[in-house]
Amino acid sequence: MSEDTQAVETDAAKKPEQARGRSTIEFPYLDLSNAMEVAHAVKAVGGTSADWPQIAIKLSMKADGGAFRLRILTSRVFGIVDNNRGHVELTDLGIRIVDPQYERAAKVEAFMRVPLFKALYDKLVGQTLPPPQALERMAEQAGVAPKQKDRARQSFIRSAKQAGMFDMSPDRLAMPPGLNGQSSTAKAAPDTAMAPPPPPSPPPPPETLHPFVKGLLDKLPAPDAEWAIKDRAKWLTTAANIFDLMYSAPSEAATIEITVKQSGGSS
Repeated sequence: MSEDTQAVETDAAKKPEQARGRSTIEFPYLDLSNAMEVAHAVKAVGGTSADWPQIAIKLSMKADGGAFRLRILTSRVFGIVDNNRGHVELTDLGIRIVDPQYERAAKVEAFMRVPLFKALYDKLVGQTLPPPQALERMAEQAGVAPKQKDRARQSFIRSAKQAGMFDMSPDRLAMPPGLNGQSSTAKAAPDTAMAPPPPPSPPPPPETLHPFVKGLLDKLPAPDAEWAIKDRAKWLTTAANIFDLMYSAPSEAATIEITVKQSGGSS
């Protein structure tokens, strides 16, 4: 733990609760890395949930101390844990943020879960970062109490760096390369539901034509095409022969003949 972090924790733990209550927008006193330390401690001692004493021992802290409570509160503000009467459970985001495969995108999502950080990011993205006093005024305008604006600014800047928001430029906020503003839930969550496959195509209808008839029809030329009279007669004769093979006729002395008559009257 750095001296700067220790000073922040000690100072914040001594502040009366009403000092923070004047802020109308939520933000953490500590930064994203402190919240992630809690998540990793939970994973180490309990998988997805653990009690305060277990987590405190893992963090080398006192479970009844104000600094430890501030760590838990910070993790909750980032959306990483749920805290219920001394028992902590990792949220879906918390589970992803301790998984190296999804950590990078999950850190961005955790940063954006903080109302103040999201509001400041939306105003500053792509712009040169303003001086500290100007950034503090923006935080105050967003709802941070005047006495807390310095703490809010420090937490915002440190968390932005830890989430990779300055990877593209040291003085401009931007989404880390390759993420393009997509949340980890949509991009890489292990349980993301995949779209169901399209239903199979229905089978073709059963063939109803006799193969002889189908072959006969296949021999017909396209509409509007030229078709010689002799070829038509040949096709009709073939059809008559096929019908003789396919169908029975009443006993009668009759046959079908196809003839071609020339315009002069001769056949």
